[in-house]
Amino acid sequence: MTPLRQRMLEDLQIRRYSPTTIRIYLRAIAEFAQHFGKPPDRLSAEHIRQYQLFLIQEKKVSRPTFIQMVCALRFFYTHTLNRKVSMERIPFPRRERKLPLILSREEVKALLEAPRNLRHRTLLATLYGCGLRVSEVTQLKVSDIDSARNVLRVRHGKGRKDWQTLLPAKLLDLLRCYWRSQRPTDWLFPGADATRPISPKAVFLACRKAAQKAALSKLIHPHSLRHAFATHLLEAGVNLRTIQILLGHAHLETTARYLHVADVAVRSTASPLDSLDLNLVPSAR
Repeated sequence: MTPLRQRMLEDLQIRRYSPTTIRIYLRAIAEFAQHFGKPPDRLSAEHIRQYQLFLIQEKKVSRPTFIQMVCALRFFYTHTLNRKVSMERIPFPRRERKLPLILSREEVKALLEAPRNLRHRTLLATLYGCGLRVSEVTQLKVSDIDSARNVLRVRHGKGRKDWQTLLPAKLLDLLRCYWRSQRPTDWLFPGADATRPISPKAVFLACRKAAQKAALSKLIHPHSLRHAFATHLLEAGVNLRTIQILLGHAHLETTARYLHVADVAVRSTASPLDSLDLNLVPSAR
């Protein structure tokens, strides 16, 4: 490890960035330097501009990947090099206003019932029943289950925050059945090596396999269950502030986007088309 890479690693650790973020930022700067074949401290703002164009025009990276690169470059130049580079020279892409794809209750039911593997079924039920992110469900420990208070403790979630969310009775019954079968001692969902938790990739694969088995046509990933959790709570009349706490969101604005997909008033309003006395569907011959 070069002294510069070591310094960036230490700067990230001092600021208590998560291990995942540290790995992503270090890799991003390494790829930036490799692209030009020079140490990153010898690259200027013009190099940054050229690299951003390369990522967009030639490599055609996704928006999240591009944002990760921007964040890594901003951190590297601001904190590690302590170099004054205008943040306008390392811009974020324009914010997209996409609504999440929401599963119906029937689709969630089919997805959760699909796995024969008890661990996979319990894993997916925990994602939906508690509204967790993939990174959070993989880090759960047996000791995080507080059955006496019907809550699940989430440790070191996004932003390295701790909070607690609800623990549904049906999920608690399933977790007890899973524990009797698998006997996990530390990590609730251990990986192939019992001393380490299950990997996010394994969670994605389990979710994809369940969706295929349930014959669901929507593009489903583990975060779809978190979206469904929030939307179904809103549709059931739970107030937005409570959902914000359960999701561990720092800002109410983040939770408010679910209002656009769970707007019962909009979806229950009859269109004037339905009030017209006409038949648009051709009769079968």
